[in-house]
Amino acid sequence: MLVSIIYADGEFMTFLLSGFSVAIAGGAVLAPVWNHRQELAIRDGFLVVALFWLTLGIAGSIPLLFIADLSPTDAFFEAFSGFTTTGAAVIPHIDDLPKSILYHRQQLQWLGGMGVIVLAVAILPMLGVGGTQLYKAEMSGLSQEEKLTPRIKDTARALWLIYLGLTVACAISYGLAGMTAFDAIAHAFTTVATGGFSTHDASIGHFDSPTIELIGIVFMVLGAINFSLHFLAVRHRSFRGYLKDPELKVFFAIIATSTLLIAAALSSQDIYPSALANLRYSLFQTVSIITTTGYGTAVFADWPLYAPLLLASIAFIGGCVASTAGGMKVIRLVVLFLQGVSESRRLIHPRAVIPMRFGNNAISPEVVRSVWGFYSLFVVTALILTMAMMALGLDLETAFGATVASLTLLGPGLGDVAVSFASMSDAVKWLAVFGMLVGRLEVFTLLVLFTPAFWRR
Repeated sequence: MLVSIIYADGEFMTFLLSGFSVAIAGGAVLAPVWNHRQELAIRDGFLVVALFWLTLGIAGSIPLLFIADLSPTDAFFEAFSGFTTTGAAVIPHIDDLPKSILYHRQQLQWLGGMGVIVLAVAILPMLGVGGTQLYKAEMSGLSQEEKLTPRIKDTARALWLIYLGLTVACAISYGLAGMTAFDAIAHAFTTVATGGFSTHDASIGHFDSPTIELIGIVFMVLGAINFSLHFLAVRHRSFRGYLKDPELKVFFAIIATSTLLIAAALSSQDIYPSALANLRYSLFQTVSIITTTGYGTAVFADWPLYAPLLLASIAFIGGCVASTAGGMKVIRLVVLFLQGVSESRRLIHPRAVIPMRFGNNAISPEVVRSVWGFYSLFVVTALILTMAMMALGLDLETAFGATVASLTLLGPGLGDVAVSFASMSDAVKWLAVFGMLVGRLEVFTLLVLFTPAFWRR
């Protein structure tokens, strides 16, 4: 609403009525249980998180229904894509939208970046519910046992303060590089959140500035790094944790290797005029894709040879655990690789006891089983979504691209969804919404709701 007043775009009443309607609906749900207090069980946490994301999607879609003149499906898709930091869009001609709706889209991704549930646990203690269960459900995976402070509320608050600090630093950097104040704040929201929404149809390519692209690269990477490392760096005032973290080393190695391979592909086809230009575009798109931000300085689906497939592949890898990025996460890829190496050695020495280690830490069999379970469900979900979209009439490239775009929280895909989902049918969009929810909640948190055992007392 404040942005609408500042820029006098005439949408103040729309946002006021939207907020009022959400408040009324929320009050109607809250009133019957206002005085009821009960600690949540872990199964309750899973259900609350999944339903909360769906509710946020509905709430965020209300202004889009009226201002952007979208259908209910398109409005929900756009809002849900924002909250899950996917960045897949259906709104055409973004440059022509009112400033308030542009800000609304960017803010959706910023709020979703670290998880609205974590935000609620940090600053809304009046919820009176079990913060630990919600935090575990939201930060599912290898990071869920990490508690940086004695109380979960303090952990969530510390992470959000770091998140806010990175956002402010990013906005200032963009402003100094030549963006307007509005664009700088708007793009800082979606850079640190690794979301990818932009205020321009041409995304970051609109600015055609190597300096702005470099700033984007830095803060996309910071958003895709384990926030535990940021916390420890701030607490101990030392960067030693970054230098020692084995997952981060692998993350940077993947970026460097992919950048060089894609630059070589671009160079072989004379796509850009110089080797430096090839490296510039290759590095930005590699970082944008592996962090699942989805910013564009070029349509990578149009690049030659293996470049689009390689970029789609690293989107499946994603960023580091406990970051704002999507994908399977680097540490899971490493665990799968180490397990493969271990099994190969066991073939040669069947009686040997071969412990698995990552850095200085031993990897327990329980972690290996968890990673294999996650990987299996992730791949099976990707295959099912791809086949379902093909059954709805999409060609293989577009179906696979839509699955990658939604399940990894990337945003841009391949084929007909390389730029936007606007031309897709409602059925395809709802499948993509399901993929976004699975990817955002990292498979287990959502799919556990579909098991009969979850609903048994």
